[in-house]
Amino acid sequence: MPKDQPILIAGGGIGGLATAMGLAQKGFRSLVLERAVKLGEIGAGIQLGPNAFHAFDYLGVGDAARAMAVYIDNLLLMDAMSGAEITRVPLGEAFRTRFGNPYAVVHRGDLHGVFLRACEESPLVELRTSAEVVGYGQDDSGVTARLADGGTVAGRALVGADGLWSNVRRQVVGDSAPRVSGHTTYRSVIPLERMPEALRWNAATLWAGPKCHVVHYPLSGWKVFNLVVTYHNDAPEPVAGKPVPVEEVRRGFEHIHELPRRIIEQGSDWKLWVLCDRDPVLEWQDGRVVLLGDAAHPMMQYFAQGACMAMEDAVCLARSVEQYEGDVEAAFAAYRDSRVDRTARVQLQSRLIGDHIYHPAGGHAHLRNTMLGSMSPSDHYDALQWLYGGSGLAVGAAAVR
Repeated sequence: MPKDQPILIAGGGIGGLATAMGLAQKGFRSLVLERAVKLGEIGAGIQLGPNAFHAFDYLGVGDAARAMAVYIDNLLLMDAMSGAEITRVPLGEAFRTRFGNPYAVVHRGDLHGVFLRACEESPLVELRTSAEVVGYGQDDSGVTARLADGGTVAGRALVGADGLWSNVRRQVVGDSAPRVSGHTTYRSVIPLERMPEALRWNAATLWAGPKCHVVHYPLSGWKVFNLVVTYHNDAPEPVAGKPVPVEEVRRGFEHIHELPRRIIEQGSDWKLWVLCDRDPVLEWQDGRVVLLGDAAHPMMQYFAQGACMAMEDAVCLARSVEQYEGDVEAAFAAYRDSRVDRTARVQLQSRLIGDHIYHPAGGHAHLRNTMLGSMSPSDHYDALQWLYGGSGLAVGAAAVR
C-alpha cells in the first residue's frame, strides 16, 4: 500500500480529532470518519488536569487550549450533609510548579473546537461526516472500513475512536454491552447571575452525600456555571441526554444540606445520563486496527479523566507510529502496551471514588472526612503524582505505569 495512504480514524470526537492532530504532527495523513452529519460535541463542562496540558503541547494546540480555559483556584470537597468543607487541593503556584502545568475547566464544545480548527487547517487531515464505520476487513497491505451507507474506505490502518458503543470495538473485542452503573447524572448550565452569590467560588466544587453528589464550577469566561448532580438510584438501563423536569432531579437530593440544594433549584433544561463503563481489557488491537479513548477504556466520570486519557492515547499512538517508522502493527502493539495499565487504573479507581469518597454515609463518610481532612496540600500532590506528573505520554520501555 502506498505510504501516503491515510490512517483511518472512526469517530470525530475529542479523541479522534486529537489522534488526527497527533499523526499530522509526525507527518502522517489521516481520514476522520464521523457518523454525525456535523462535527461537534454535546455536553457542557469538563475538567482538565495538568496531564491534559502536557498532551495539548505535544499535539500542537497548547496556546489555543490555554486561551479558552478557566483557571480555578482550588478543588473543593464539601460535606453535603453538614455543609462543611472536608478538604481542598490548592491549584496555585505550588501545584503548577509540582506538575508543570495548571488545572482548568472548559466547555466541551470549546475544547472540541480547538481540535476541529487545527484539523481543518492541516493539509494532512481529511474530515468526512455522515460516515459511520460499522465494521472492517484487513489484509497484509491495509484496512477497508465498511460504512453504514454500504460504502467502503481504504486506508493503511484503522483507529477506533468511536466511543462507548464503538462498532470497531465490537469486532476487535467481541464483548457485550457496557456495564450499567446504576448512577444517574443530571446536567445543566446556568448564567452567573443565577448562581447563589455565596457559592460563586473559583473552584471545582464537589458536595459529597449519601448516594449522591453535586458538582459546580465556572465556565466560558465566568459567564455561566456548569452543574452536574449525580444520584445512585440503581437505574437499570443506559440513557443519554434525556430531558427531565427539575422535580425529578430534586428527588435524589432532598436529604442533603440547604446550600447545595439551592444550586439545584437554579438549574434549568436538565438532561439525564445513566452512567456506564466497562471492565479493563487487554484486547485493544487486531492487526492493523486499534482502539482509543472510550472505545478502549470507557470510565466513570469521577476522576474527570475521560477526555484527558483520550488525548494521552492520541499522543502515545502518534509517537509510536513515528517510532516504528509507519509499521502500524508494531506501533499499535507498543501503544497498547504503554497504555493498558494506566487506563485500567483510572477506570477502576473512578469506580472506587464513587463508592468510597463521593457517596458513602454514616461511619464510612466520617472516616472519609477524617482521613481527607488531615491531608496537607503536599499530601494531595503526592497522591496525584502518578496521574498528573507526565508519565502518561511515555511509549514503549520508557512508559511509567
